[in-house]
Amino acid sequence: MPATIYDIAKKAGVSIATVSRVFNNSANVSDKAKKKVLAVADEMGYHPQAFAQGLASRKNNTVMVVVPVISNYFFMEVLSGIQDKLSELNYELSIFNISPNKDVQEQVEHVLKRRWAEGYLFISIHLEEENWKKLQKYKVPITLVDEHYQGFDSVSVDNAQGAYRAAKYFFKKGYKRVAMLSALETSKPIRDRLIGYKKALEEFDLPYDSQLVVTGDSMNRDGFTERAGYEAMMKILSMEPMPEACFCASDIQAVGALKAMEDAGKKIPIIGYDDIELAEYMGLSTIRQPMRDMGFFATQNLIDRMNNKDKAISQTIYSPELTIRTSTKVNGKADILS
Repeated sequence: MPATIYDIAKKAGVSIATVSRVFNNSANVSDKAKKKVLAVADEMGYHPQAFAQGLASRKNNTVMVVVPVISNYFFMEVLSGIQDKLSELNYELSIFNISPNKDVQEQVEHVLKRRWAEGYLFISIHLEEENWKKLQKYKVPITLVDEHYQGFDSVSVDNAQGAYRAAKYFFKKGYKRVAMLSALETSKPIRDRLIGYKKALEEFDLPYDSQLVVTGDSMNRDGFTERAGYEAMMKILSMEPMPEACFCASDIQAVGALKAMEDAGKKIPIIGYDDIELAEYMGLSTIRQPMRDMGFFATQNLIDRMNNKDKAISQTIYSPELTIRTSTKVNGKADILS
């Protein structure tokens, strides 16, 4: 259960009245007592605004989604699944957009301290293990989407497995030089997908060549954009010798890559990652993530946690699927999944 002013008073060794005066900025309290109470409150993940609004002890029927970027196909698909589930229940949906120009950890703690919601869904919020551990002190229901940490419920996809399947598909077709159109390599999804790409290389006794892992110059949204995909593909097409095929780290980058091939008058087979709705209409072969299902079941997990804080932690990891369309055509003939 979230900490209350009673817990803070007990740990700080002061009266409940003193805690109340501190939170109400009363002048009738010593600086020493004020500093002690605020330090204990911070340690226990309690914020004065939660006391002032009375949110720490009653339900407010709100689920808050915390996302780094709202205008992104992946997030919109996940949000659609969340809304599908919430529409079945009597819960309000609130969204908090993490600013890329501020410290992520500070923003996340800012949200949790204020108790703006009864439960929280973190979508693609990637923190270090010690920072996830710090969030446990807030004792509020949290479910992670597209991330996992042992202390929280989570719904994610095996990114390494997805990249492995894409690269393996090309290697089984006999291609030797397969490029990986990447994004920011320090981002967690890319780290995992690079592991899968390397695993496929090892399986086929092919050397890893860092020159074949290519990014665009635009790092907006960590490089997961059409522009970055376009820039990276232009680099790939100018290589000597040119790679025979390409695995793209996201469908949205693959959209830019397809445009680059059209502009350059060159074409190589490509596979994307996500299976956003646009992929089907563009004939893009891709690694499918069940994005709506992830949002739907993550929300169900969160509601279950909100109703039963003592339930066992649930961690679901989906296995991504390879979907073949026309972007992997060879010599004008439709490719066959094998």
